[in-house]
Amino acid sequence: MTRLVTKAMILAAGRGERLRPYTDTCPKPLLEIGGKPMIFYHLEALATAGFDQVVINVSWLGEMIEQAVGDGSRFNLKVVYSYEPEALETAGGIVQALEYLDDRFVVVNADVRSDYAFENLLQIETDAHLVLVKNPEFHPQGDFVLDSGLLSNDIDGRHPFAGIACYHRSFFNGLEAGRRSVVPLLRQAADNRSLSGELYEGNWTDIGTLDRWQAAKI
Repeated sequence: MTRLVTKAMILAAGRGERLRPYTDTCPKPLLEIGGKPMIFYHLEALATAGFDQVVINVSWLGEMIEQAVGDGSRFNLKVVYSYEPEALETAGGIVQALEYLDDRFVVVNADVRSDYAFENLLQIETDAHLVLVKNPEFHPQGDFVLDSGLLSNDIDGRHPFAGIACYHRSFFNGLEAGRRSVVPLLRQAADNRSLSGELYEGNWTDIGTLDRWQAAKI
């Protein structure tokens, strides 16, 4: 079976405002769960899934992430860094890092914890594919509706975007460098019925607040 995806990107440039004061001196991706920095779980899972290169975008305290992760050899990966003097948000960070990525690549937010198997994304053929999850208490309204493998912006039956996706670089065609979110692009693709997705019902949480981080550490 031919692999369509061999490279991934971890979005790790955020400031982590809701996790202050801990993120005043430690970048959010290095906050520990189970005695290990959050970002290490992603690196290990990506290596297990057979990825060979990971791009990490960094900004706030990015040098600490680079020092902790290094060149990726300890994870059997090649890790490269995309530096952002000011965090460029999701789409902006991806656009800046495209030079390090292939035509098709996986993107995962550094601050989500899940046992989702990245192998599931190795054969995706659409330009954009999102992993959705069951609605947690902190996001009951969800983001997209899944209907026969495609996502829509309908209101009823929405599920949250897990922060795990697979993209083709053409999804970002025409975007100039700069700070921008990926959400408007995803909304437009959903309206065009060109955004595919899946619902993952396993373990997942967004470590976005102090309460959720503390709960994940238990």
